[in-house]
Amino acid sequence: MEKYNYIYHVGRYINMMGHAMSRPEKFSMYWKETSRQMNEIGVGSLIIVCLISVFIGAVAALQFAYQLDGQLIPTYYIGYIVRDLAIIELSPTFTCLVLAGKVGSNMAAEIGGMRQKEHIDAMEVMGVNTANYLITPKIIAAVFTIPLLVTLSAFVAILGGYLAAVPTGYLTDDEYLRGLRSFFMERNVSMMYVKALVFAYILTSVSCYQGYHVKGGSIELGQASTRAVVFSDILILLADYLIVVIMAP
Repeated sequence: MEKYNYIYHVGRYINMMGHAMSRPEKFSMYWKETSRQMNEIGVGSLIIVCLISVFIGAVAALQFAYQLDGQLIPTYYIGYIVRDLAIIELSPTFTCLVLAGKVGSNMAAEIGGMRQKEHIDAMEVMGVNTANYLITPKIIAAVFTIPLLVTLSAFVAILGGYLAAVPTGYLTDDEYLRGLRSFFMERNVSMMYVKALVFAYILTSVSCYQGYHVKGGSIELGQASTRAVVFSDILILLADYLIVVIMAP
């Protein structure tokens, strides 16, 4: 029955995170693992993040150019809309949804494999705080690198909108740049980074939880990786809505 008892899982998740956030025993070991995770999460995700961002920026620019065609709204609004859409919603949300599938499933599989091979049990016998050693470096690495990836994503999305709208003749270079400079609100950038930090924590901790408590064989490990992605995506979208409700002017 525990598989379907969500209160049980919430309590076990809180208990796991309590152990994970305790004081590290040896900082040098944690620094090495954190550096490795930062490399895997950040450098390993650059290509996919840039590829997705350039297309979402391009599609947004062309879509709004089509929608505004023949209207009384100035064409430079396309640059303004693409900028705010990328900063507020597309870059933080799309980037973290993709990373939940790429990074989150990998974390769940990595920790779940260690659980199945009894590596975690062996470390616990030696007195190692396994939740702290395996999970905390991943969360720290994600909280540092994912906001950087989101920043890069926003820049590339705006660049993608430029490449899609200006060379094709939908609007001029000056009009697009004028739109980028118009109606700028610093609050939108703050919202982007709040989303990036919250989403980074969600996709990392939920994925680690699924892997840390996996039971059974390879089928169960695959199911845990799938649940890690599904639950992370659902919680990211829910958190996205709540952050907008709280921070929207």
